[in-house]
Amino acid sequence: MEYILQQPVVASIGAEKYKCTIEWHHGKFITDEPEFAGGKDAGPDPYTLLLSSLGACTITTLRMYIDRKGWDIPQIAIALNMYFKLEGEKKITVIDRDLNFLSPVTDEQRDRLVQIAKVCPVSKILEGEIQVRAFAYTETTVEDKHTYTNGEVTVQWRPELCKHAARCATQLPQVFNPAAKPWVNMEGATSKEISDQVGRCPTGALSMAEKKQ
Repeated sequence: MEYILQQPVVASIGAEKYKCTIEWHHGKFITDEPEFAGGKDAGPDPYTLLLSSLGACTITTLRMYIDRKGWDIPQIAIALNMYFKLEGEKKITVIDRDLNFLSPVTDEQRDRLVQIAKVCPVSKILEGEIQVRAFAYTETTVEDKHTYTNGEVTVQWRPELCKHAARCATQLPQVFNPAAKPWVNMEGATSKEISDQVGRCPTGALSMAEKKQ
């Protein structure tokens, strides 16, 4: 198992209702709730972000396909919205996408592009089987620190912050084995593989020690 993103998306919120800061690898932006929900409408709400993700993925996938085909379709727009309905006791979410090609397209092209839109990566995620997991930890000052080295790189481990040892064991089992003592085998993989895995740690329990000059 390997995460899609090299760095996790980080969301944080303070006491101000309901302003959230979203950090990604290249910057940050603000989300909020609409005024009727108690927010100030200072940024997109979570439903808008969900639709934006699907919309961006849809038209990007279409652009890639159009360019590969060499079709003359210079601009694409998409409008998205969603609603909920009940089928018996089951709540169903329905998302509608309205594609608008701002230049003439043939019926055959239109039908093909609708089919391509349905299989964009985010569509597959939303319509596939999803597991959403949650882990919790508390920021704290930690003095207990263990170090492991292969002579080339050194890994620092703070056990009090460690909440995801099983992930490391799944992603790089030849190095990380919670059942072993020591649980980190620095000879089990290359320095780059170890460094990449340490970089995926979401809690800061694992880090790379800086080389002494």
